[in-house]
Formats: sequence, structure tokens, C-alpha cells
Amino acid sequence: MKRRHLLLSTLAAFSATALLSLSVVPAQAQGRDPSRLRVALLPDENASTLIQNAQPLKKYLEETLKKDIELIVTTDYSSMIEAMRFGRIEIAYFGPFSYVLAKSRAPEIEPFAVGVERGAPTYNSVLIANAEGPVKSLNDIRGRPFAFGDQASTSSHLAPRAHLLKRANLDGSKDYQPVHVGTHDAVARAVQAGQIPAGALSKAIYDNLVARKTIDPSKLITLDLSDPIPNYPIVMQGNLAPALKEKIRAAFLEMKDKEVLKSFRVEGFVATNDRAYDILRDTAKVLNLDLSKMK
Repeated sequence: MKRRHLLLSTLAAFSATALLSLSVVPAQAQGRDPSRLRVALLPDENASTLIQNAQPLKKYLEETLKKDIELIVTTDYSSMIEAMRFGRIEIAYFGPFSYVLAKSRAPEIEPFAVGVERGAPTYNSVLIANAEGPVKSLNDIRGRPFAFGDQASTSSHLAPRAHLLKRANLDGSKDYQPVHVGTHDAVARAVQAGQIPAGALSKAIYDNLVARKTIDPSKLITLDLSDPIPNYPIVMQGNLAPALKEKIRAAFLEMKDKEVLKSFRVEGFVATNDRAYDILRDTAKVLNLDLSKMK
């Protein structure tokens, strides 16, 4: 009788534990629904300028999502990737190649929207030179320093580096000296000042720097434009609650306010997915870049 009583008690305890675990699983499956969302902006220009220009975005997201919004600009692309990887931000505006690097380290993150410029979800890198310097064509870059932005930048490193190899047979490992100066505006400033004879940055950012009179286009010449590049994606954490994901997705895809869109230098957003960025993975292979070793 004692053994039977012990068996029944054990079964009862097991049943209670099983029911408790079943009640917990659905709650876990619902995902995270934080009251505050941390939104990271791409660190391609001065941080205080980016935060200031993105205040209309902050207001729009707070009103649309009914959440507190914290805008974040990390020190560089690498720290932004790590912040996404370890869940320190919920939404991020990545460069195309920095997204590819982030996805390789955090497979659960999800790209869901991409900016549209001039009717297309693509943009270009512009290769520039100092107007009074020694570089007048791509061939003149041979044997000289060339300014890139962050190592994980698409339009200020990956795309122009591939362009130089394809169009002028210039290999960055032996034919010229790559100099990473950090941000896109730092590239433009360094070339304009003659500190480095030539460099590359996003065409959209270049145009914006000219419009703001941050740089003087008369002191620079355009050497070439890269092939079209898949535009910057908006990415979110995969472990967010499905309902919250849908609200975030709709907030960007339905974004119409020009002041808000100005934060991203785009006309609007359309849906995207991870496959759209396979072309950048292929480009990295052409350049013999090991994604696992890039910062």
C-alpha cells in the first residue's frame, strides 16, 4: 500500500510539473514585448547630428507604436553589430554589408524593410578625388593612399573596393594603400583637405554633405560611380512578440512623413528579406574577405 501511495504521489507531482511547463511554453512563445524600444542609427556621420536629425523619427515611432523610443548611435559599425547580437538594441538601421556581418553572427535577426531612393531600393558609392591632387582617374590611384570609411561599410569600403578591382584591376592588398578613416563624412573631409588624394563614400551621403555645405564640391572631382547596391535595411530582433513585429513592420512600410524619412535619406520603404543581400556575400568572396574575421 505504501509503494502504491508513493507511486500515485509521484505521478501526481509529475502531472503537476508537466501542466506547469505546458502553461509556461505559450508565454515564452509569445516573445518579448518591452515598454521601451532601443533604435540604433547607422554610425556613418557625427553622432550628435544623427540624433538631432532623427527627432521626428523618435516622435513618429512613439506615437505609432505606443512605446518609449531610445535613439542610439554606437561608436562604430562593429559595436552596432555586437549590440544587435547581444540584444542591447531591438531595431537597427544597418548598412547592407554591416547587416550581412551581423546576420552571420546573429542568425535570428530579421531584415524587413529597405529604403527606396529615386524609385529603386538601391544606391551607389561615389569615388572622389581632390580637385588639385594627383588623382584624375581610377588608374592614378595605383601606388597611392585611398580613403575608405568603416571596414564594415558597404558604400565606403566593400563596393568601391570591388569596383576598383573590377574596373581598374586595382587590388587593395598590393596596388594601393587602403586607409580607413571611420565615417563617410570623414572620407569627404580628408579628400577635400588633401590629406588623402582619393576616397569613396555613399553617393546619397555625399549629396547630403554638399547640400548642407559641409563640403565644397568645387574642391572635389568625381572619378566614378559603383554598380547599384542593395539599400540599407531596417532590422529587428527575431525574439520580439509577433504582434509587436507586425506593428514595427507596418510603422516603417507605411511611413510617409518627409521629415521622418529624411532621417534615412530615402523616399520611403518597401519590404525586403535576407536573400536580397546575397550579392554582398558574393562580393566578399570575390575580394577574399573572410566574414568571420571582419570586425
